Amino acid sequence: MPERYQLVQTPARLELHDTHGPKVGAVYVDFVEGKAQHRRKFGGGKGQDIAKAIGLHKFKHPYVIDATAGLGRESFVLATLGCTVILLERSPIVYALLADGLQRALASDDAESVAIASRMTLHQADALAWLKTVSADALPDVVYLDPMFPERQKSALVQKEMRFFHAVVGADEDSDALLELAIQQATRRVVVKRPRHAPELQGIKPAFVIAGKAVRYDVYLGKATAQEHAHQE
Repeated sequence: MPERYQLVQTPARLELHDTHGPKVGAVYVDFVEGKAQHRRKFGGGKGQDIAKAIGLHKFKHPYVIDATAGLGRESFVLATLGCTVILLERSPIVYALLADGLQRALASDDAESVAIASRMTLHQADALAWLKTVSADALPDVVYLDPMFPERQKSALVQKEMRFFHAVVGADEDSDALLELAIQQATRRVVVKRPRHAPELQGIKPAFVIAGKAVRYDVYLGKATAQEHAHQE
């Protein structure tokens, strides 16, 4: 990690600080208050694009692997909607922030937050290596991918958290290989979050797309779903 970025344990939580820009504010994970709480209460439930992409109208309580967990926001949304979620994060820095956020959620006085956090399991792991080791009887229903995009030139427009991420983690260079493996290992779907106008990963056309104003979800069919479709035809 560049020396300018430091993990700091405050009385409240673990935070990542930019020593060159103290006014920028810290990056941390919070599954109880703030944005997480707001999205839990007012986020739109199963009507959200991510819920449609995962297939929550078809599959009850799917088992999802979030292969690029980041700050865990999507994992939290999916766990809120009843999914069991495995979060994979290979950066030790980001993993530490996630682990701290999960621990605080599990220890909170808010029963709903505790219940949601208990559906989330975190591993510090490289998703490519981890997915290869999943046994046939433990394959996920859905693999969710939100790869890091190369940094735009207009860095002032990039969110604070994304600037931290680009500096600390770097871009995901193996997203294409990860998509191929995910399609092999997911029984129902692979969902890839992309900027609205970005090309598909590896140029592979998705089965269908759910597009919002700024982002879209490319949905690929996993083994079981593809077989079901083949039988129907």
